[in-house]
Amino acid sequence: MTTAPQRTASATLLGLLARDLPPDRLSTDPAALAAHTTDRSGTRPDGEPLAVVHARHTQDVALALRHAQALRVPVVPRGAGTGLSGGATADEGSLVLDLSRMDRILELDAFDQVAVVEPGVITAELDRAAGAHGLRYAPDPASAALSTIGGNIATNAGGLRCAKYGVTRDSVLGLEAVLADGTVVTTGRRTVKGVTGYDLTALLTGSEGTLAVITGATLRLRPVPVAVATLAAYFPTFEAAAEASYAIARAGVEPALAELVDGPVLQAIDPALRERGAALLLVQCDGAGAAVEAAAIARLIAPSATSVETTEDPAESEALLAARRLALPALEKLGRPLIEDIAVPRSRLAEAVREIRAISARHDVPVFTIAHAADGNLHPIVVVDRALDQLPDAAWEAAGEIFALALRLGGTLTGEHGVGLLKRQWVAEELGPASHALQRGLKEVFDPRGILNPGKAL
Repeated sequence: MTTAPQRTASATLLGLLARDLPPDRLSTDPAALAAHTTDRSGTRPDGEPLAVVHARHTQDVALALRHAQALRVPVVPRGAGTGLSGGATADEGSLVLDLSRMDRILELDAFDQVAVVEPGVITAELDRAAGAHGLRYAPDPASAALSTIGGNIATNAGGLRCAKYGVTRDSVLGLEAVLADGTVVTTGRRTVKGVTGYDLTALLTGSEGTLAVITGATLRLRPVPVAVATLAAYFPTFEAAAEASYAIARAGVEPALAELVDGPVLQAIDPALRERGAALLLVQCDGAGAAVEAAAIARLIAPSATSVETTEDPAESEALLAARRLALPALEKLGRPLIEDIAVPRSRLAEAVREIRAISARHDVPVFTIAHAADGNLHPIVVVDRALDQLPDAAWEAAGEIFALALRLGGTLTGEHGVGLLKRQWVAEELGPASHALQRGLKEVFDPRGILNPGKAL
């Protein structure tokens, strides 16, 4: 419940924003507020935000933050709202800073293989624009057709191709960002190499909007591979598919992607897929040796697979990958997904899969699992009834055991979705007291009044 001083600060902020911003950049309409209160996690906030600022330029962001900090009003930065951890949830009285209209590709330098973009650029659209120059933006989150570059940077998103090309941080060369007091800063550079000063670019990447608001990015592009070869293999068990994925790594083959989909997810996508096996392993190799590498993988995994299909045709490759990309939309049709995002050492992937199945049975909570097998990043997903006001206790207990499992196996609470709201209670356990205190100290340096996405990440 808001206090009288908070109501006064809110009213003052609205007045200042209405005075200083063009009319189309500030909204208090109830429908607009409702559309900006949560993200794809479905997390339900307390109350509704104060207003939405639809930023068009960096100066809109700077102005909004300057006023908000002076009045101590919390600010929630937001892109497309495709986040899965509650990181864009806006509680009562907060100001939502919508960056989705800052959507220009400012520069695409084919010679230096660099793009300069605003945060609202859709990930897949940047990839398409680069493709016209024989290049691509390597990070490939499953939500690439919807998610924004700014959101990807905020969570250090991974994706399907991260097996070979790394996560978002590996493609970010520099940033423009606005600090809590409205100061505009630039970090990094246009060159691939550079070690002058502390690496603020890497620090801001993955900071979930808690340290600064990203308003621009200089990104590394890569040549489009001369060839691709894709393999789809079905297995009698998910554990067998996980073991096969690790066998690929042990053999020294580095695919561009290696994705696992379990039987319950296959059933949700298309029952005909489930009839082919209890798990699907998708592998894609790229470059001049793609066909040779795919053939070697096929020979390696064939003894434990029920079927193996390969193709070198790009269109057929995309058709095979469709099963992975359709996984989350299919589960969303069943209810509200609680999407976990643990990562474990690749050598312990099959062990994690077995333990997750045991946790599911112990709590009588169905768990649907997909995974970026090449880097040990698992997404165990609990689907609950959307009509429920809160998650059932059994779902939370199962989630807690899954997080504990990840840490016990030498892994992490989140590989790519971020902590957001949903995982904060487990953060201290992973970081340890000294590291946790240090990170809280960094937060205070960047955001001394604590207005940037409060209650998230740490």
